[in-house]
Amino acid sequence: MSEQRFQVTPGGSLTGRVRVPGDKSISHRSIMLGALAEGVTQITGFLEGEDSLATLAAFRAMGVRIEGPDAGRVTVHGVGLHGLRAPQEPLYLGNSGTSMRLMAGLLAGQAFTSVLTGDASLSGRPMQRVVDPLTRMGARIDATERGTAPLTIHGGRTLTGIDYDMPVASAQVKSSLLLAGLYAQGKTCVTEPAPTRDHTERMLAGMGYPVTRDGARACLEGGHSLHAIDIDVPADISSAAFFLVGASIAPDSDLVLEHVGMNPTRTGVIDILQRMGASIEAGNARDVGGEPVADLRVRAAKLQGIDIPPALVPLAIDEFPVIFVAAACASGRTVLTGAGELRVKESDRIQVMADGLQALGVQAKPTPDGMIIEGGPIRAGRVNSHGDHRIAMAFAMAALRSQGAIGIDDCANVNTSFPDFVGLAGRAGLAITRHD
Repeated sequence: MSEQRFQVTPGGSLTGRVRVPGDKSISHRSIMLGALAEGVTQITGFLEGEDSLATLAAFRAMGVRIEGPDAGRVTVHGVGLHGLRAPQEPLYLGNSGTSMRLMAGLLAGQAFTSVLTGDASLSGRPMQRVVDPLTRMGARIDATERGTAPLTIHGGRTLTGIDYDMPVASAQVKSSLLLAGLYAQGKTCVTEPAPTRDHTERMLAGMGYPVTRDGARACLEGGHSLHAIDIDVPADISSAAFFLVGASIAPDSDLVLEHVGMNPTRTGVIDILQRMGASIEAGNARDVGGEPVADLRVRAAKLQGIDIPPALVPLAIDEFPVIFVAAACASGRTVLTGAGELRVKESDRIQVMADGLQALGVQAKPTPDGMIIEGGPIRAGRVNSHGDHRIAMAFAMAALRSQGAIGIDDCANVNTSFPDFVGLAGRAGLAITRHD
């Protein structure tokens, strides 16, 4: 991957109408479940980022015929639950933790053995959290001594449903077990300690697979089938979050974000920003393929520091890098606790964001499970994103309020989730350039 850095000039405002790329979580699942369905799944709005494309390539390698992507359109010719074929080589999933954890469950019930590998970042991320419960179901999965990839998933195992109380709220672990449950004898139930995104359950139900949900508990039984549907992927609220914060902190901003997914398990970032005083209005609300969608209008506002409610943390876990930028621009102190999960994302997002904010003159104190930020001026400076796409984009938005230019190193991984970030942000009013 080529070395890239961003250079962002201070000032400006965000205006007009933009549509950010399709939701990454839904794009992954549309390929996986479309491949396992009977019939042809037509996808529009598919995210053509490196993570989603890694999932697509893996299913092609297992014999699934997939046409596209072409301007967000993908056609998946489903092979049914038992139609996947053994890949000839290890399946390389790049930087995508979603792909690896979900596919570990999906592949645990296949007749063939497969190997999942990834880049250096993904190979350092914890996989034991899916390996352990899948092993309880009867899977045999070999990881490294540290519980990381590569994962060798042995085929021909008989899986049995389990009732699993998740120790940590994780949509990826929940989805992995439910996908394994498609192949298991009896009922598989997962209970989560706090709500996490429910795209897997929604799409399974949309494809006619019976899923029961009772509060924090989701259950399904093996032995049913999936039926192809048309999927219109809404714009990713995690990508919209950069613009929600940017337009909130930049004077005179007035921006509309179109067709944004408003799944209630994902809207924590809106709740947090509104508690800080942000002006965000949802309009044109509608339902697209079982997922709620709306257009969001966001205008410049004076933000106040808050204590972030612990109940909102799992609903905004991917958005905290840019929420930290909002906190740096707010009056007073913002305190985050209960977010230790941020330390095992694409980077240690607590430490990397604290380092970057401190380099820009912001008082940011990392804690074991969060951060304490005192709002104040943002100086010019240079930060390292450590190859983490969300950190690179968060610091780009910080320049809207900085006293001088901000340089951001190691930005190539922005392509995993937001391939045209520089172009789209530039059209909205951010003075950003990319240097290879």
